[in-house]
Amino acid sequence: MFEFLKDLWLYGKKHKKMWMLPIILSMMLVGALIIFTESSALSPFIYTLF
Repeated sequence: MFEFLKDLWLYGKKHKKMWMLPIILSMMLVGALIIFTESSALSPFIYTLF
């Protein structure tokens, strides 16, 4: 996982694609949110947001 993030960072620096960083970070946060909502302990807190 960290190797992928390192390669992605180096690609962004080399090809001047740093504008993609907020998009990638938001996609990773949404993915983490989806993974964490699968547990029943966090479900009531997440469902109140939506």
